[in-house]
Amino acid sequence: MERAVAKTPVHLWIVGIVATLWGAFGGYDYVMSRTHNVAYLKSMMPSLDPTLVYGYMDSMPIYASIGWGLGVWGGLLGGVLLLMRSRHAVTAFLVSLIGMALSFGYQFLVSRPPAGMDDPILPLCIVAIGLGLFFYARAMRSRGLLA
Repeated sequence: MERAVAKTPVHLWIVGIVATLWGAFGGYDYVMSRTHNVAYLKSMMPSLDPTLVYGYMDSMPIYASIGWGLGVWGGLLGGVLLLMRSRHAVTAFLVSLIGMALSFGYQFLVSRPPAGMDDPILPLCIVAIGLGLFFYARAMRSRGLLA
């Protein structure tokens, strides 16, 4: 028996494109940070000493480093899977949220970052967006829009 697939609503395309662009920027930031690109860091945080910033990032324990990667790449994959109308977008966004919990949990509960990197506003915005994308994908899956 074939399953009928509903017509893709415009909002799914909009959310999928925005989520993919958001995830792509996160991936770019991750690569630039992991490769110690000083010019990139200076453009993002001009007042901070790159040695201090990269020293903090390099000292993160393995679970926080893995969490950072899962958060970034899970979010990008979730956006792409949403555009592909795949039900696996929900799982990818969930993996991203787990990664955020590991990374931000370390950052704000275990080892405070250096001054200038310790503002919780951006991480809270990232988590809010991640939660929104997860719940959106879950709602689209329950409506039968993701196969």
